[in-house]
Amino acid sequence: MTLARTWAVALSGLHGDLVEVEADVSSQTPEFSIIGLADKALGEAGRRVRGACTNRGLDLPKRRITVNLSPASLPKRGSGFDVAIAVAALATSIRMDAVRVAQTVHIGELGLDGRLRPVPGVLPAVVAAQRAGYRRVVVPAANAAEAGLIGDIEVFAASCLAEVVRWHGGASDAPDLEPVAAPALGGGEDEPLELADVVGQGDAVDALVVAAAGGHHLLMSGPPGAGKTMLARRLPGILPPLDDEAALSVASIRSLSGEAVTRLSRTPPFESPHHGATAAALIGGGSGVVRPGAIARASEGVLFLDEGGEFPASVLDALRQPLENGVIQLHRSGVAATYPARFQLVVATNPCPCGQYGVPGGSCECAPQAIRRYTRRLSGPLLDRIDIDLRLQRVSTARHEGGARSVSSERARHIVAEARARATRRWAATPWRRNADVPGTWLRGPAAPSPEVVRPLDTALRRGALTLRGYDRLLRVAWTVADIAGHDELRSDDVGRALYLRRGAGV
Repeated sequence: MTLARTWAVALSGLHGDLVEVEADVSSQTPEFSIIGLADKALGEAGRRVRGACTNRGLDLPKRRITVNLSPASLPKRGSGFDVAIAVAALATSIRMDAVRVAQTVHIGELGLDGRLRPVPGVLPAVVAAQRAGYRRVVVPAANAAEAGLIGDIEVFAASCLAEVVRWHGGASDAPDLEPVAAPALGGGEDEPLELADVVGQGDAVDALVVAAAGGHHLLMSGPPGAGKTMLARRLPGILPPLDDEAALSVASIRSLSGEAVTRLSRTPPFESPHHGATAAALIGGGSGVVRPGAIARASEGVLFLDEGGEFPASVLDALRQPLENGVIQLHRSGVAATYPARFQLVVATNPCPCGQYGVPGGSCECAPQAIRRYTRRLSGPLLDRIDIDLRLQRVSTARHEGGARSVSSERARHIVAEARARATRRWAATPWRRNADVPGTWLRGPAAPSPEVVRPLDTALRRGALTLRGYDRLLRVAWTVADIAGHDELRSDDVGRALYLRRGAGV
């Protein structure tokens, strides 16, 4: 057999394209060439494959081997094609089940000793194989748990190339090797924090519940020690658990980031990049392979920017388009990738560089120009995309008083779940389920409340105190307030509460 075929997967963001790997043997001088728009890492696969075959006692033809990756116009990157290339090349000289080889997708990198090494992105690659109709996939043993998360597909986890050959019906006397261990990246899943631990910030807790119920973005401004970070870290614990599709998307992004994925977590992710992070760290990027940034990793969860006033303005403004579109599109030289960006933004900032401006009992020594520069880091267009503006003060008591409100995470989750269920029923005939996702044309059209209810918003819009985008965001928050209150229609007090939350709640 001088021609053999099998399959691999080329990833672009979370999207995977099936690539046919063809190996042809000619009678010319021994050589190993790969064609089909391969990058440098993939172009070196020939050396890895030859070394792996030699050290596993698997004989490659001593002739010219040409490997074609089709479609040739599709860019292909990384070392995850190694196993497919090796199997196709060996199938030209070793008797294997040609039909089985041609109906199997192979994913993995080869070491020179023939071991299958783990690669990032196995989960989205297996998803792509399943959606394309393939029912068998070969992956490195270290990626077995990750690939096994996808049902309705047979996963063969191999530790070395000889195992793969035997699985396809070929003969090999090479002993099995110890599998390569998967790198333990990522700190694992933290336990949700208890909302009842928050003391003396009743209005802030209420605003946090509104944000969770509607999927709204939140800005918290206040002096150090007011509880901004404490509140933000408790938001994921009151959000609804992820459904199957969202959990798979979150796990796929973790896989592309190089983290070990062993199960589908139902807890919304929480990302908190340092204020020294670059725009590339926030939105993603890289050379050759475009890796997801903090925005993509926070999708379906919370992106928390602590010390928002310390972030460079250019980094903060990179959030504007993802906040509006729900996706992040990255374009590099010869590379394009699209990642989901359905996150809730929470920004915490001090009122000035020293944090004491306007604080009762505080002494601010910042120059007026310094305060203006600090607050202008959050540009007008970015603030216009934020739904709730909280103004916090320091807590004046160290414990819950007898009549003080203390909302537990369990109670908050129940409120959020009921409010979201009400919103889902209301938008059942539309593609949207959260109030934050409903476009303004719908809010001001088929779902428009009576003119009396929105008169304060219309007045603010005419005066120029409110943009049309801000008008729509206020309507979204008002509908969430109505859902929490159990109202079937929008009322004036719902709009009043939304205005209070938008302009900043004095606590």
